[in-house]
Amino acid sequence: MPLFRIDTDGKVQQLKAAAFASERALQRTVEANLPALLGVRFIASEFSTGDRQRGRIDTLGIDQNGSPVIIEYKKNSKENVINQGLFYLDWLIDHKGDFVLAVQQTLGSGIEIDWSNPRLILIAENFSEYDKYAVNRIGANIELWIYRLYGDDLFYLEQIYAAATPIPRRQPEEGSTEITAEPPVEYRIEDHLRDKPAETVALFEQLRERILARDEEIVEKAVKNYVVYKHGTNFCEVWIQARGLKIWLDISPETLQDPFGLARDVRQVGHWGTGEVEITLKSPDQLDAVMALVEQSYQQTL
Repeated sequence: MPLFRIDTDGKVQQLKAAAFASERALQRTVEANLPALLGVRFIASEFSTGDRQRGRIDTLGIDQNGSPVIIEYKKNSKENVINQGLFYLDWLIDHKGDFVLAVQQTLGSGIEIDWSNPRLILIAENFSEYDKYAVNRIGANIELWIYRLYGDDLFYLEQIYAAATPIPRRQPEEGSTEITAEPPVEYRIEDHLRDKPAETVALFEQLRERILARDEEIVEKAVKNYVVYKHGTNFCEVWIQARGLKIWLDISPETLQDPFGLARDVRQVGHWGTGEVEITLKSPDQLDAVMALVEQSYQQTL
């Protein structure tokens, strides 16, 4: 993917692609910028999986919605990072206590963890079509991201594949005394709409349609208490209430242009969404004004 710099005279100059000195250098760059790049909080680097299932998880984190995140990197296209990542993902499901302890040691207590769908993020310069096919067939929550380094100061990161299906649980062999974790809970949009008034459901569907129409790469995900919309990172969360929608935007209150005074700063107020700005949507005639605010939050993810 060529990248060009526009000179003062309007002409373009192609930038030369560079390379990290090592896989560890790539890892350090990503770990130092996890919130901005992936919407993930850092938990640990080179996290040991113990003596029984020996290994070291490159990067361990927790995302904006409380989902555990494993990040693995590959610098050489011949490395089989998919199998390695699946090994760690399976370990994580069966060792929830170790992850909880690591979160408490790094971020403190009181962090809510959503075990419904832990994420495995694989980062490399390239993935083959065979890699994409394999990930699609596996059916776990695996994301493929490609990166490029240009010169010393330009870093490009793009998600090229994401699957959000429940992770199959491994069954113990007959006669085994092994204790396995409970299957993860799968939340659905329909769960949030159940028993809500028809006018509220219709209002949510209108908002949902307009958000998703903005970009085919926008991801919609139902979590325990609300519905998330993300483009790489979260930009909007919607809590479906009986008499309307509560919306949180992941944008600084100082940055938001709000001519109609619809938003409020909730940085010092307890709320479910990850955003710092809260809006209440109660009728369709507010949609245009609300979408203008949502658009500003979305633009920050580009």
